[in-house]
Amino acid sequence: MAHPPDSDLLRSFLAIAEAGSVTAAAERLGRTQSAVSMQIARLEENLGQQLFDRLPRGVALTARGAQLLPYARRVTGLIEEAATALRSRPLDGPVRIGIPQDYSETVLPGILSAFSRRYPAVEVTVRLDYSVPQLKAMAAGELDLAVVFEWKPAGTKGEILCVEPTVWVTSDRHAQHLQTPLPIAVYFSSDWCQANMIASLDRHGIPYRVAFECDTVGGFFAAVRSGLAVVALSRSTIPDGCRELTLAEGFPAVDSSSVMLHRSSRGTSPAVDALAEAIRVAFRPGAFTEVEG
Repeated sequence: MAHPPDSDLLRSFLAIAEAGSVTAAAERLGRTQSAVSMQIARLEENLGQQLFDRLPRGVALTARGAQLLPYARRVTGLIEEAATALRSRPLDGPVRIGIPQDYSETVLPGILSAFSRRYPAVEVTVRLDYSVPQLKAMAAGELDLAVVFEWKPAGTKGEILCVEPTVWVTSDRHAQHLQTPLPIAVYFSSDWCQANMIASLDRHGIPYRVAFECDTVGGFFAAVRSGLAVVALSRSTIPDGCRELTLAEGFPAVDSSSVMLHRSSRGTSPAVDALAEAIRVAFRPGAFTEVEG
């Protein structure tokens, strides 16, 4: 009888699935490339399934690998939550956190549901906003923690949580990515759209038309789910019912950004420290969990 796979093997599997290559995953995990490759070989042997297709540059999940993905996330997330809960002390008091709307359907629910179970006496106040207003709110003493996107993090005072690629996303139910010209969603006023998203399409000779305009990432979610447009999103924020368009399909990544954690210089508390640690755990490789409250 085969034994259940070790959680450490699942973490390596998740790191490769999210990074898209063994080399990048090894860097994230702080291990050698050969050690990570051996772990995946062990996992595939244990399950009796090939989990990755080896490509000329990187890897891609097989159908069985994609099937394993949500289970691996759930298992590793529960282990992290259990370990933290057993080490934690009773806490109370207020914590004010700002986070991008991009994570309102993925990372944020997992963080807050687990944190509230662990520390029911802590009063968490959440602000969903863009990065610049969040940093201004923190400078004004209105936030204790802020998770923001930065494209040039060198020299900033924040802590890098992860580096997120921005990828093209389509709906599972619709084939809008097969249309010519490509229907895309854009923000009303965004230098990033012109300098990164549209520039990427121009560089690769992909004809497009603007099919959806909005001013929030929630609008992007609506556009892609309904099949009205293809959108560019951070990989870990892809909503349910949607999927990443790959290089093999003719859609290279748009860019990458650093997800940063900023803390108020006006002081801290055990509750603030605990939520900061919960955020770090949530953004570790393979930790974008589907754990429910």
